[in-house]
Amino acid sequence: MDEKPAVKRPMRRGSRRKVCAFCQEKVEFIDYKDVNRLKKYITEGGKILPRRMSGTCAMHQRELSNAIKKARIVALLPFRGE
Repeated sequence: MDEKPAVKRPMRRGSRRKVCAFCQEKVEFIDYKDVNRLKKYITEGGKILPRRMSGTCAMHQRELSNAIKKARIVALLPFRGE
């Protein structure tokens, strides 16, 4: 009847989960011509930020990536960083 001592686990104190900015502002669709908004979601190297970094929900992340890709094709955003 050997009982193992209770293991103390550290409390998890992380930052709060980010809330989707598009859901908060009740954005109906993400416009590819709104370059200032799209620039917030790409890195200096030109890569699209993942959900865990940007804090967007899955639905808006898909819309966002499509809008960024469309803006790149129309030459509103660069494919590579400057």
